[in-house]
Amino acid sequence: MHKILKIVVAILSLVGIIGLVRIIMTGEKEAKDIISSGEGVLFETMSSIAYIILILAIIIVVFFVITNLFSGGGNIKNTLIGVGAFAAILIIGYLVSGGDPLVGQEFPEMGKVYAYDDVFATEGESRLVGGGLISFYILSFVAILAMLFSGVKKIIK
Repeated sequence: MHKILKIVVAILSLVGIIGLVRIIMTGEKEAKDIISSGEGVLFETMSSIAYIILILAIIIVVFFVITNLFSGGGNIKNTLIGVGAFAAILIIGYLVSGGDPLVGQEFPEMGKVYAYDDVFATEGESRLVGGGLISFYILSFVAILAMLFSGVKKIIK
């Protein structure tokens, strides 16, 4: 099973690298023109491959985590505590975030709309993005503290 996964990863990585090189060689202006004209087959293909890789990665990770948990190699209690803490951080990030408008326009069909660089988002979408950023900042801070604590602990020993 491990060898098959390595081969699948290698093939998908190669396809991704080839597509990325083609996109980079296209250039930003030409790429925007291609996408706006509706003929962006390369970009649609790359996004489809990205979704497939994401779904495969999630399935493989969930499979191996569940297998490891129930085979006696992992502690279910510690895993559930970690998942709960992660979910709590995501919820806190969402609740703390406010949809901060750069352009707060009122549209009857969408409610209040937030805009940045001619990209519009609803209040819910703005809160999701803000919540994700706040969660990222919290998790980054916790990771930095953990590294510092670990380093200090090693120095003391």
